[in-house]
Amino acid sequence: MNKRFPYSTPPGRAKPFPWLPIILSNGKRNIPTFGLLDSAATVNVLPYQIGEALGAIWDEQTIDMELSGNLAHLEARGLLVTAQIEGFQPVQLGFAWTKSETAPLILGQVNFFESFDVCFFSLRLCV
Repeated sequence: MNKRFPYSTPPGRAKPFPWLPIILSNGKRNIPTFGLLDSAATVNVLPYQIGEALGAIWDEQTIDMELSGNLAHLEARGLLVTAQIEGFQPVQLGFAWTKSETAPLILGQVNFFESFDVCFFSLRLCV
């Protein structure tokens, strides 16, 4: 299946980038949000408040994760959640859940780009 998504500017963001509307789920909790597609990011990154809204408890996450780049100074823990993109079957994605309230939700190589064949075309995004 091939679907195109335009570059967009979600609420609270200033510039259009490849933001992808996505629904994250954990148990019976669902959070519609936007993820920033970042083909240079090694891992998916989940901001603290979204993990909390999904019912995750920081102290129960036992897998420590290391972030790099401008997020390297942040503590992060591994968290698995279900993700659904409009028109596609839900998939389980692993995230580096960080305590940061300002980090964006980042969709990176492990394992978003392993699950979806994403291409960028001009100012349009196809997934």
